[in-house]
Amino acid sequence: MPEKRELPVLNAAAADLRSDCARCFGLCCVALPFDASSDFAVGKAAGTPCANLRDDFRCGIHHQLRERGFAGCTVFDCFGAGQKVSQVTFAGRHWRENPVTARRMFEVFPVMRQLHELLRYLAEALEWPQARTVRGELRRAFDDLDGVTRGSAEEITGADVPAIRQQVNGLLLRASELVRAEVPGRKKNHRGADLIGARLRGARLRGAVLRGAYLIAADLSGADLRRADVIGADFRDADVRGADLTDCLFLTQAQLNAAKGDAMTRIPSTLTRPGHWLS
Repeated sequence: MPEKRELPVLNAAAADLRSDCARCFGLCCVALPFDASSDFAVGKAAGTPCANLRDDFRCGIHHQLRERGFAGCTVFDCFGAGQKVSQVTFAGRHWRENPVTARRMFEVFPVMRQLHELLRYLAEALEWPQARTVRGELRRAFDDLDGVTRGSAEEITGADVPAIRQQVNGLLLRASELVRAEVPGRKKNHRGADLIGARLRGARLRGAVLRGAYLIAADLSGADLRRADVIGADFRDADVRGADLTDCLFLTQAQLNAAKGDAMTRIPSTLTRPGHWLS
């Protein structure tokens, strides 16, 4: 799990876009299903509490998740959706109180998580000076989407998430292009590429498009990924030792947690170095 320290927020509006387990009722440990695999020691069905969930809604093996076979938990991020559902949508009522409340919470949480992920990306783009020409659109999109997340349970589950995602992604891509345009030379486009196990040691990927790329177990050691757009890229077991991720666009903590880095890996100031990385 990442080391705990105070981090600067992306901007004032993004303060609630980081998960706060103390304000959540363990929704990711109950609402979501997972199968027994290399990421989870055992499987469970959706709506069934994980065996490691305590009565106080905390994880009983939080500091031993990787050692106990639950690495998948360490790379999950709800982007603050858990506390939004727990404290705003359901006003502090938890799923143990009532079966009807439980069912509705478990339906809302996955939708809220997708919406909060988009909010997190919008919040990041709002900070980029290079994207000032689209800042008004970004701001409106953020405010509109934030309004959706503050609706009733029925309004949230009724949201057309694919349509919202398509609209927001188009705006995020425009913002990304404005930032990457400042990188000199021709930029590589690996959008959605299968780069599983690829040998990219020392690769010059500055300003590249890696949106949705499969970088599972890829060797990115020493690579230059500054201002590369990595939204949705799969970094599971990717070797980023000595890589420069300083100004990666849309890089999340979950992506960092999934990768294998070291003390020489350069990361954005808004993220924290995972505790399992080599020193």
